[in-house]
Amino acid sequence: MVPRYVKATLLLCLLGSVMQPESSAALPISPWQQQNPSIHGKVKDIHGNPLPGVTVLLKGTQRGITSDEKGNFTLNDVKKDAVLVFQFIGYDPIEQVFDGKNATINVVMKENQKTLEEYVVVGYGTQKKVTKTGAVSMVKGTDLQQSPNVNISNSLVGRIPGIIAVNQSGEPGYDGSQIFIRGRSTLGNSKPLVVIDGFPRDGFERMNPNDIESVSILKDAAAAIYGSRAANGVILVTTKRGKGGKPTVNYGYNQSFVTPTRLPKMADAPTYAQIVNEILAYGGDPIRYSPEQIKKFGDGSDPWLYPNTNWYDAAIKKISLQNRHDVSLSGGTDKMTYFVSAGSLFQDGIYKSSATNYKQQNIRANLDAVVNDYIRLRFDLAGRLEDRNFPPRSAGSIFRALMRGRPTENAIWPNGLPGPDIEYGDNPVVTGTNAIGYTSDKNYVLNGTFAAVVNIPWVQGMFVDGSYAYDQNFEFYKSFVKPWTLYTLDPNSTDHKLIPGSRGVSAPELNESFNTNRSSTVNLKLNYMRTFGKHYISAFAAFEQNTIKGDMLSAYRRFFVSDKLDQMFAGGDKQKDNGGTGFEYARRNYFGRVSYNLSETYLFDFNFRYDGTQNFPEGRRMGFFPGVSAGWVLSNEGFWKKSIPFVDYFKIRGSWGQMGNDNVPSFQYLTTYAFTSSGVMFGNDLNKTLYQVRTPNPNITWEVANNYNLGIEAKLFKEKLSVEADFFYSKRSNILIPRNAAVPDYTGLTLPDENIGVVRNQGIDLVISHKNDINKFHYEVIGTVTRAKNKILYWAESPNVPAWQRSTGYQIDAPLYYKAIGIYHTDDEVKNSIHVDGARPGDIIFENINDDKKIDDLDRIRVDRTQYPTMIYGLTLSAKYRNFDFTMLWQAATGASQYIRTESGLIGNFPEAIAKDRWTPTNTNANWPRAYDRDREYWVSRQNTFWYWNTDYARLKTLDLGYNIPSILTKKVGIQSCRVYVSGQNLLTIDNVKIFDPEAPQGSGQYYPQTKIYNVGLNVTF
Repeated sequence: MVPRYVKATLLLCLLGSVMQPESSAALPISPWQQQNPSIHGKVKDIHGNPLPGVTVLLKGTQRGITSDEKGNFTLNDVKKDAVLVFQFIGYDPIEQVFDGKNATINVVMKENQKTLEEYVVVGYGTQKKVTKTGAVSMVKGTDLQQSPNVNISNSLVGRIPGIIAVNQSGEPGYDGSQIFIRGRSTLGNSKPLVVIDGFPRDGFERMNPNDIESVSILKDAAAAIYGSRAANGVILVTTKRGKGGKPTVNYGYNQSFVTPTRLPKMADAPTYAQIVNEILAYGGDPIRYSPEQIKKFGDGSDPWLYPNTNWYDAAIKKISLQNRHDVSLSGGTDKMTYFVSAGSLFQDGIYKSSATNYKQQNIRANLDAVVNDYIRLRFDLAGRLEDRNFPPRSAGSIFRALMRGRPTENAIWPNGLPGPDIEYGDNPVVTGTNAIGYTSDKNYVLNGTFAAVVNIPWVQGMFVDGSYAYDQNFEFYKSFVKPWTLYTLDPNSTDHKLIPGSRGVSAPELNESFNTNRSSTVNLKLNYMRTFGKHYISAFAAFEQNTIKGDMLSAYRRFFVSDKLDQMFAGGDKQKDNGGTGFEYARRNYFGRVSYNLSETYLFDFNFRYDGTQNFPEGRRMGFFPGVSAGWVLSNEGFWKKSIPFVDYFKIRGSWGQMGNDNVPSFQYLTTYAFTSSGVMFGNDLNKTLYQVRTPNPNITWEVANNYNLGIEAKLFKEKLSVEADFFYSKRSNILIPRNAAVPDYTGLTLPDENIGVVRNQGIDLVISHKNDINKFHYEVIGTVTRAKNKILYWAESPNVPAWQRSTGYQIDAPLYYKAIGIYHTDDEVKNSIHVDGARPGDIIFENINDDKKIDDLDRIRVDRTQYPTMIYGLTLSAKYRNFDFTMLWQAATGASQYIRTESGLIGNFPEAIAKDRWTPTNTNANWPRAYDRDREYWVSRQNTFWYWNTDYARLKTLDLGYNIPSILTKKVGIQSCRVYVSGQNLLTIDNVKIFDPEAPQGSGQYYPQTKIYNVGLNVTF
């Protein structure tokens, strides 16, 4: 060899030994120098994307290389049994042993958990939390799993700032919470938009919590990307996907024991009998019960004639059962990953021999495939059967009978037969069961998604993704009602003879309906993401079109030959009926986003959507909805690091967005007609006639929300303390309401909806968290506060309304009541006051608001409280020590009131608290008024603030205590991990209502109560 070439080769060898790591473009070792083979391969993430810049090192040496832009690498002269270490920021390191034979090593790297927590899901993508500029809050699916509640909507409140929620029923199948993002901002529909895996879909409440990866809430301009459907905020749900690696099976089971949070304790028979006498005496009528009879009601000496019935005990179980099974399989290779799950749940009603229950079966398959370096595919399929079962009588009807059940009458006779009805056959001991028939409501839901991502090889950072979603549901409703038998005591019998009587319908009746809805959505996006030194830019432009169609068919028959044959053909021809309808709906949208940041310090986002909907007339169907947000990470500045070193991270951000709300009845711009129930006779045929239903408004358009947000984010003391706070202001205009209130009734005019309403809504979101480790003890404390209060600025009120009665300037739905200022204790108090004619001691006192020396409708005032809270608080305490873990969630709500007045009197019973502390001539300092009969008294028939309960409360919402069985024991039987736990929901409630649950709906207390859940369960991973 020529000497100068020998010297050059030796120099290259020396340089190669000190260069670390090697570049992927480094000169290869010459074959005559290489004693061992070369290794080459590719590094990808779990979704099949190539990972450039991954460091590949030979363990124990300084030799290494980095993967190129396609994730490829080549490492020369590798000895047998050498260990290759793959390292990349944000991913778990991987070690691979070279066996000396296979020269190709492909690696799939997983993001570590800390990195995953640094991202948040936003509309049509994800963002790093450090670079987000919008008000976006997120909760992990694992947090939602801590709640034993089967309805996801009940697990959000208190965990996410910005959520206002009210749960007004625990009835299986209909036990969800009303959710408002940052409260209510419109006089119309305030429901947020729910997006599941990228597409607006129904059924969020019924999703399996074990399938959910995360839930994000878009609260400000970040929601503008959803245009005319975004004004009420957006809930983004992301389901789990497979991860590379060997198959992993997870199985979960829990068994719950359910009881009402609170049932009203009603007066006993002796007390009620005395109240009945008082009511009759107030009306000048003879009393009904003698002292001896009242004594018999109390001593139980004659349960046939003088019972002491607790109707709730007679009809309601102490404990109801609820259980859930879930199993999932996940795993994959560098070419395909999968997540497959199945689950079932059962939720029983609280009635004895309950006809009420809810059953659900659900399946899901999320598949991801890598076709090659340029094409990735995604296929998702989810199915669910929602099986609701009820008696033909509604829950409201059943609980009305329970509230009105007189304790002086038998719900069940001593021989076990059901007693008489309250009215119309309503004995809740019977009407809560299948003895009166049944109602079955089965809803079959199918959601399918196919998506593809295509990288454009000749433009770095550019790719196209397209998706198609098809959703279908079938609902079959069937209600069969049959007569039932109740028993009354024969008044002429001395041996307690009972007389059976048929109640309810006179002949069996059957109603059936079949509904089908189908939705298809196509979406196409052009994306670009690139880093240029300190500059990062991400952008996309997209097109989306959605079509929804639906059909309904119904039928009715009665006069069945037997109540044992519940099929439509067996009904009589007389009075039979059928009907049907259908609808079609479409949207077309163009939208996009541009995001930019400089050194993750100066941040900017711009969203837009050009939205079209058929709800509005041609020429007014398209609207432009922009959203702009910016942020500044001050803690990255040199002056900050020197001056405030204990604040590790500090960001300020602000946003403005204009969003729409088109959630209004369709075709209001057209004159619409309907058929009359009667018609015109032509010969022997009755021909239906048409009448005009609606006066059209050709100028109708969507509501417009201008949302402003200012926020800060901070982390202090080595990230042990974190704070995120937002102030928001929203002005909703063009709200669709009728102008009828401004038109006198005598005109007879019915006007169409117009875009005339204006509402302001403002408040704060706050979350403060602290976490720390003390040796092996880890704990976290997270507090959330949400305040949102709206104010009507304009909505065309009736003219000449007194200032104190106008709703303008008050909250949406602020009620109009007489102001109650106490109870008359004596005759002198009545005489010395301005009072309603006929007032007497024990009555509620009304204030003379306008000082006109009389009590009339002008003395009613607008009360600036509604049934919806204005503030929600959450406090989460969690801890881990060795194999034990603990989580406690407290949730509170303030600012709400409910109008609740029981339907009591001669018609039915009184709550015990009211009965015991009622005004009587011997108890003149009582807190409750005298006994009354339904709405006979002015202070009952005229709605007033005495019955407007302050429903502020605090709840122990969730409690979860778990133990992870040591792996040294589980692995002996082939189990990776096993956790056993006990948990609970709504275990403790602190409030001033006492009689009813503080989230009870307005009315007479006639509702299916909220539930308290005690739960045991286990999670096993194989």
